[in-house]
Amino acid sequence: MTQHLQYSLLDLVPVIQGGSASDSFRNALDLARHAEASGYSRFWVAEHHNIPGVACAATSVLMTYLAGGTEKIRIGSGGVMLPNHAPLLIAEQFGTLESLFPGRIDLGLGRAPGGDTPTMRAMRRNRDNVDHFPHSVQELQGYLGDRVAGQEVHAIPGEGTKVPLYLLGSSTYSAQLAAKLGLPFAFASHFAPDHLGEALRLYRKYFESSDQCSTPYVMVAVNILAADERAEAERLERGLHQQFLNMVRGRRQEMAPPPDQLGWAKWEEAEVRRMTRYSAVGVADEVRDQLVSILEDTQADEIVATAQAYDHERRVRSFQIAADVLAGLTVAA
Repeated sequence: MTQHLQYSLLDLVPVIQGGSASDSFRNALDLARHAEASGYSRFWVAEHHNIPGVACAATSVLMTYLAGGTEKIRIGSGGVMLPNHAPLLIAEQFGTLESLFPGRIDLGLGRAPGGDTPTMRAMRRNRDNVDHFPHSVQELQGYLGDRVAGQEVHAIPGEGTKVPLYLLGSSTYSAQLAAKLGLPFAFASHFAPDHLGEALRLYRKYFESSDQCSTPYVMVAVNILAADERAEAERLERGLHQQFLNMVRGRRQEMAPPPDQLGWAKWEEAEVRRMTRYSAVGVADEVRDQLVSILEDTQADEIVATAQAYDHERRVRSFQIAADVLAGLTVAA
């Protein structure tokens, strides 16, 4: 038996050269509304800090804006970097969101800093926060679950909301933790694909059922750059490659228009292509073939479409084409 593939959208809320955070927020809401109309299951934003081209640092605040401007699409974090925060505070924030927008909030969790070493120091983050990540996830679950006799601290609001948790990662560590806790697992294959195969194997092998999830549930992030003309898709891809090239070179800057040529060294090109190899680029039929290949490779239950782009309208169109393709794909029931 087969069933229709679930598909969702991850937005890093790009800030373009000459633009502002306000512009980026308006674009994010516009994209979320188009995603809702196009059938995407959820719209996630990810916690990042001290990155000029990314405007989603205050994740739960931004989620309130996005949820308030849409009607039915699930709004979530992809993710909140839990070691940066006290679990109680996240429970209260997401309990508030769930109370405002019942049945529409997702809480994706990661353990990376979402920024560089100076940023980690500014957030008062230390190694203990990371080492305690499994306990912090369980503590958060407790705050969002039903009241327990003798419990001294309660998340108000939050307690009893049972906001669904998703564990995000790019390693076998996160996969095994998600399996142990019985949580859905989302792999960051859109920028760190190296351990994808082994992580999914371990997740499925060691999965333990939970109240939230009775069977393994795999979400795979894919860069999707679609257009009505092949040349435009290639232009979008150059813009994506330029962003990753800046990462490789240690440059942090607002998003620039796609260049006509990248001017990269051979080793830089190899590194960028390694990082972005889980991508689908082209017109609809080409994107479909690439996504089918990725699904055959991963047996994913859900595709998380993502990709930054300088031109907002072309980005919206890309995700609309992607939705048309994704809506026609199936997975084993």
